[in-house]
Amino acid sequence: MPPLVWFSKVDQFGIIIVSNPPVNALNRRVVDGITKSLRSAERDDSIKAIILTALGRTFIAGADIQELRKIVSSRKEPARLLYPLVLKLEDCRKPVLCAIHGSALGGGLEIAMACHYRVAAASTQIGQPEVKWGLIPGGGGTQRLPRLAGVALAAKMCSEGDPMGAAEAFKSGILDCIIEGELLPGSLTFGRDLVAKGAPLRKTRDLAEKLMEGCAAAALAAAREQARRRSRGQIAPLKAIDAVEAATKLSFEEGCRRENELLHECLFSKQSEALIHVSFAEREISRVPVVGKATPVLKIQRAAIVGAGNMGAGIAMVYANAGIPVLLKEASRELLAKGVANIRNSYESSLKKGRWTREYVEQRVGLIQPTLGYEGFADADIVLEAVYENLEVKKRVFGDLGAICKPEAILATNTSSLDIDQIASSSANSSRVVGHHFFAPANVMPLIEIVRGRETADEVIATSLELAKRLKKTGIIVGNCRGFAGNRMYHAYQREAQFLIEEGAEIQDVDRALRDFGMAMGPFATRDLSGLDVAWRIQNEHRETDPQNLRRPLVIERLYAMGRLGQKTGAGWYRYHSDVREPMPDPEVQKIVEDCARQARIQRHPISSQEIIERTLYVLINEGARILEEGIVQRAAALDIIFVLGYGFPAYKGGPMWFADNVGLRSVYQRVCEFHDRHGEYWTPAMLLKRLAERGRSFADLR
Repeated sequence: MPPLVWFSKVDQFGIIIVSNPPVNALNRRVVDGITKSLRSAERDDSIKAIILTALGRTFIAGADIQELRKIVSSRKEPARLLYPLVLKLEDCRKPVLCAIHGSALGGGLEIAMACHYRVAAASTQIGQPEVKWGLIPGGGGTQRLPRLAGVALAAKMCSEGDPMGAAEAFKSGILDCIIEGELLPGSLTFGRDLVAKGAPLRKTRDLAEKLMEGCAAAALAAAREQARRRSRGQIAPLKAIDAVEAATKLSFEEGCRRENELLHECLFSKQSEALIHVSFAEREISRVPVVGKATPVLKIQRAAIVGAGNMGAGIAMVYANAGIPVLLKEASRELLAKGVANIRNSYESSLKKGRWTREYVEQRVGLIQPTLGYEGFADADIVLEAVYENLEVKKRVFGDLGAICKPEAILATNTSSLDIDQIASSSANSSRVVGHHFFAPANVMPLIEIVRGRETADEVIATSLELAKRLKKTGIIVGNCRGFAGNRMYHAYQREAQFLIEEGAEIQDVDRALRDFGMAMGPFATRDLSGLDVAWRIQNEHRETDPQNLRRPLVIERLYAMGRLGQKTGAGWYRYHSDVREPMPDPEVQKIVEDCARQARIQRHPISSQEIIERTLYVLINEGARILEEGIVQRAAALDIIFVLGYGFPAYKGGPMWFADNVGLRSVYQRVCEFHDRHGEYWTPAMLLKRLAERGRSFADLR
């Protein structure tokens, strides 16, 4: 077995090089290798300074998450591998210089901060992302970072987990120098200067100046308020701030002990287990074999979009942000101008927030070419239809595209629920047709459902998966059925929420219960945001083919007829002021609810928050089980990722199927049976749920 850490000498320097591809993750062998190399360098009198660096595309990008997953699932006390190493680095009798490239994340940054000096390539990213797994730094990161960067920045980095660029890290004091050109030669030059000057062994733990800057109490209070808003319901961000606070009140050694106590409170929590599951699930679904390894992937150089509404404009921005030129077609000058204005406004908003530069914005806008006709569509490698949700309209568009586009072009539809095969039937080549269901707003939401039709070619699927990565989206392959995976489940969730208010629950109580559970928004506020016209159109698309005896939500029909379409009209399930988008309960809607219930002879009664949670989530889970039965997706984890990334399901609860496993499928199945007895056909238990419950198994057992 080759070593994961190499040691060599260059002039008067000992060079320690980590080589554990692909991301140089920390594990016992890496820690032992660095420790052994450090000892060798200290014993060699000809070595005056030490440089710690790494091979490959990155420095140390954190702990080995496979090992972390085993620790969390086993609930066994982990060995403190990192903490002794960072102390050895800091206590080394010779200057230790850390040379960073790529990313120094988590334990990688903690190792870097324990070195006496730090240099980095200009493209380097650093960060403490542990909160994204429901954890906090455990190698002294919450104690050293505030000593280098100050309390406010340390609390932000440890509680939010977002990476920071090299320029900002240098400005904040975390880095000592940014190396232009090749990293190792530049590091050697910097190191020679340290040796020539007799630079001191600057130990981060002994620094105190940054701890005294500003008002630590005020900075920590602001960080906690931000964490409660940004990470509602999560414990790790607040624990991370508590650990940073310890740096301001305790000695370094006592602060490290406090950090370790807080880490353990997070480590064996359900939240950490769920967040690690989500992280692994994202990786696993990208490796599910849906096409052969030898399947060719087409090169997408030019794109075209039909429809410049909110979805079409957002998708155009997604392609432009990936550097792909895109034609954007609309039927009238007025609609086209509106779409272009929306694109410009979105970019300008990001510019004001400092996300992009003016040069970047102008480059991206320049890649989007508005058009009223199909000129240039014959040169597009992919054409995406984003007209409104009507089967006949979409079929007409695909009829046009089949006649205009080159035979090898991919023809994608952004439909959220319609039959891909029926849409493909209007095209001259149905093997090139695929669903690319973006989520609104398309330029923000990170998910694409890639919908495979009956005749969709393997190379179209393979290309779609690679394209999703290029667009910086998570692509999940799903089968063709009404609503596909996400919306099929979500429609059941929304339907049950509407039945609950007809039966006696208050609209705001349903939304509050689900927000308290952790959902990003309640179902009624969500519908107001997306538009009741969209929901109404989807609900009525299949009215003629659905069984007439099935119960249907009543109130949305009345609201749609009244023109209450949500935020866009200032009124939907709630009422909105033009200058504030905060939903306000509307007595008029409550009267409509009560009137609809009375006409339908529904006996209204008080409904508890617990029943609200169970009925909305268990119907979601039951529908997910049916989707798995039918092979619409291949793994339960895919449904978890769809709901975490696409519908605001709390990641710290792992997604709906993971949540069901943690409740226990026997308990879920029992309640589904009870609801079936009370509420009828919609609650017919999925055979898969029944089988797993009776066998004492879980959705996670399915492979």
